[in-house]
Amino acid sequence: MTTLNLPQRGFSMAYSEAGKGLPLLFVHGYPLTRQLWEPQLTGLADVAHVLAPDLRGHGASQAVPGPYNMDMFAADLVAFLDALGIYQKVVLCGLSMGGYIAFAFYRKYAARLAGLILTATRAVADMPQARLARDQSAELARQQGVTAIVESMLPKLLSPATLQNCPDLVEQTRQIMAAVSLQGILGDLVAMKERPDSTPTLAQIRIPTLLLPGASDQIIPLAEAQAIQAAIQGSLLEVIPDSGHLTNLENPAAFNAAIRTFLQNLRYEE
Repeated sequence: MTTLNLPQRGFSMAYSEAGKGLPLLFVHGYPLTRQLWEPQLTGLADVAHVLAPDLRGHGASQAVPGPYNMDMFAADLVAFLDALGIYQKVVLCGLSMGGYIAFAFYRKYAARLAGLILTATRAVADMPQARLARDQSAELARQQGVTAIVESMLPKLLSPATLQNCPDLVEQTRQIMAAVSLQGILGDLVAMKERPDSTPTLAQIRIPTLLLPGASDQIIPLAEAQAIQAAIQGSLLEVIPDSGHLTNLENPAAFNAAIRTFLQNLRYEE
């Protein structure tokens, strides 16, 4: 792990990296950290310069108070890339909230992207019931702390089969979530609740895009990924079997293989 001071953004950002070549930027979701991407740091380092930062308030990045928003997260990532001297186009992979950030990144910084990988995410904004649930989660976090959020989210993040048969992976996921600060949790909940509808953005996307939904995602149904795929011209969709919301962690072999093929074809196009 390395830490970068980003004074123009008001916090220090921790990140892990491996490999060299085409920059492949992984953006975690809520309530998670860069540790989510360990299978990609080890499994894709031979084909890309793999970068996995902790978003503000997450993991080893500085815990700064909110409110947060998706444009803020996207600007943080640009500052991160600039601090590393990475000005070539990157492939951005966002999971769940990381996908919401990816849409914001595309709207503001499309010229810096060579491709998009969207996993376990949706384009539409929160409906009223979902917005209420964000508020309820925020109150739970304030009253009972991060642990209460971890335990309420854990059964939803993993597939039923993973929950039943993979106790080590369940515990690993618990530990990843436990490393998010209260400020990070509260900031995420506001950012997700207030995020814009990205559906109009989809038809504007003109870069190679790969969708990797989990076959047994309990949070975001497959239909959401199918709707995104239908709206982004030329995009590809590959369902990751034996996985829930955390596709990359539950079935890293299939997840990494899909990305490896995507990157090979992307390089061929370039």
